[in-house]
Amino acid sequence: MHSLWLGEFMGTAVLLLFGNGVCANVTLRKSYAADAGWMVVTTGWALGVLCGVLVAQAFGSPGAHLNPAISLASAIISGDYSLIPVYWSAQLLGAMCGATLAFLHFGPHWALTPDPAAKLGIFCTNGAVRNPLANLFSEALGTGMLVLIAGAIFSHGVSATGPAPGLGQWLVASLVWGIGLSLGGTTGYAINPARDFGPRLVHALLPIPGKGGSNWSYAWIPIVGDLTGGALAGVLLHFARL
Repeated sequence: MHSLWLGEFMGTAVLLLFGNGVCANVTLRKSYAADAGWMVVTTGWALGVLCGVLVAQAFGSPGAHLNPAISLASAIISGDYSLIPVYWSAQLLGAMCGATLAFLHFGPHWALTPDPAAKLGIFCTNGAVRNPLANLFSEALGTGMLVLIAGAIFSHGVSATGPAPGLGQWLVASLVWGIGLSLGGTTGYAINPARDFGPRLVHALLPIPGKGGSNWSYAWIPIVGDLTGGALAGVLLHFARL
């Protein structure tokens, strides 16, 4: 069974299982990877992107967006917005599924971790310094770079035929790794509205011991910022025709 919707759902679920999983691994008490640090987090997310893209393509989504901002940018570049509901619904539900699986995987560790904010940070992002305008700019810039550089990777200016088969996925994963290492420390680099909103909703719904609130006052930033950054990069790529 192959379809665009299924590919996006499965790929995004894998992305969030690995992404929320690495955050849980370094945050939750009694994990062997507890306090492993930012390098581990960014590497786990990058490999999650790689695995998610491969799964999405295998199940029927050749473009493997896994990200509403990328889907919006792609629609702007092509002028065809008809598939936006397919992409966005699959990505949101896939993100929720992946976050739920990560929660189940670390079952007994939640009760052993006393900090509610640390638990929330496993699921979704927040400003390291709470400043809405600065946080919004950080998310827009990071997402814009994601879309712009991904477009460059597959452009004719880099290669007339595109990357060698199988290489493009690794390059995109390396791009996400680089964004995390260079720009991620300000907001936790959501750079993907589904990656933040879906797990945040799961955090609100699941019976996580001692979880606290889901910080909904911040939730709009990785949605508006990421879609804005993706749209602006999409406009640039549309006119640049790389």
